[in-house]
Amino acid sequence: MSDVYLPGDPPIPLILRRSTRARRISLRISQLDGRVTLSMPARLAEHEALEFARSKEGWIRNHLDARGADIEVGLGAEVPVGGKMLKVLPGAGRRVVLGADHVEVPGPADRVSARLGAYLKEVARDRLAGACDDYAARLGKRYHRITMRDTRSRWGSCTSDGGLMFSWRLIMTPPEVLDYVAAHEVAHLAEMNHSAAFWAGVEQIYGPYKAPRKWLRDHGSGLHRFKF
Repeated sequence: MSDVYLPGDPPIPLILRRSTRARRISLRISQLDGRVTLSMPARLAEHEALEFARSKEGWIRNHLDARGADIEVGLGAEVPVGGKMLKVLPGAGRRVVLGADHVEVPGPADRVSARLGAYLKEVARDRLAGACDDYAARLGKRYHRITMRDTRSRWGSCTSDGGLMFSWRLIMTPPEVLDYVAAHEVAHLAEMNHSAAFWAGVEQIYGPYKAPRKWLRDHGSGLHRFKF
């Protein structure tokens, strides 16, 4: 696997991946981080794959434009918290303070991003633990632990021994979306699948879930644009 560039304004970095199983050239754009992967058969000449990418330049740029640029979190930036956009402002004292339309972060400017990220992870853990406690009680099941990660492929998971894992970025979503994901993973304590019985369990402990599930499909990937 190597990195090359598609010329233009601006140049587009391409991840060139050779595969013995690939039968043709293909392009994939990650909605999470905007990476463009160009896959090709192992024996194909590199210039042929790059020519294919050049022929798809318009398609690539349209998709990258639709995704939007990454956002470096710092003073003056706006970040979503609980589904609302809050402006990051300098704070006094030692604590991060959430306001109605802003969040105050104390400390040196070059530490604001890391400090806010750490704070949001703590709040996410507290909110998710509370939601999981409630839903587990409704289901009549117990979980054994909660782990927070910055996952890219899933918002949560449940292991067979009752371990729950969540993306801390759920704290950026509207509260009903975070609650839905908590209920979804708790429901796996009873059904380790996505059968009709599983979805009935989600509805039993959470209620109608189609709207928050759709919100995640439509908007979830955009939360990874915020770089802490």
